[in-house]
Amino acid sequence: MTPTEPLVRTRTGQAAVRPPLPVKLVIAGGFGVGKTTAVGSISEIEPLTTEAAITEVAAGVDDLSHTPTKTTTTVAMDFGCITIDPTLKLYLFGTPGQERFGFMWDDLVEGAVGGLVIVDTRRLDDCYAAVDYFEHKQIPFAVAVNAFDGRVAHTLDEVRWALDVSDGVPILVFDARERGSVRDALLVVLEQALARSEG
Repeated sequence: MTPTEPLVRTRTGQAAVRPPLPVKLVIAGGFGVGKTTAVGSISEIEPLTTEAAITEVAAGVDDLSHTPTKTTTTVAMDFGCITIDPTLKLYLFGTPGQERFGFMWDDLVEGAVGGLVIVDTRRLDDCYAAVDYFEHKQIPFAVAVNAFDGRVAHTLDEVRWALDVSDGVPILVFDARERGSVRDALLVVLEQALARSEG
């Protein structure tokens, strides 16, 4: 046991380590923006994914022009978790990106303290639905611009203007493939949720 581990007293008066507080966060965004990749990059367990092959029918519905090598898509959710410290464990739920699976969002977001909206600046319109959803539900969120190929097509000020989000919504650049980058983005969401609860 380390000095930072939280202690509680059992009924018999013995000291025991308190389990970390479970916190639910949702990772959302359009089709192929990096939600599954982000969950997989940071999860300390083998992430649960509900990937299905993109069929010719789906290819006719979903825009694959910016993701030509994508062969699967999330049809229900992604799930992973990460222990931030001995007091806090994040449970991550990734939403499906296609509008036709939007009916699942209410169930996935139930009990979440915040959300991370992942954006591909080559197709900003794909994330409008996620931004609108969190604003309508009044759930704290941050916008994470995924740096595909190490670059983004627009400045963060341009992204803020295009999404029409308030100055209180953090917008940052991150790399969904990098564990540390995903962690930092999730911590920004936690800060937003904490600020909302204290405000």
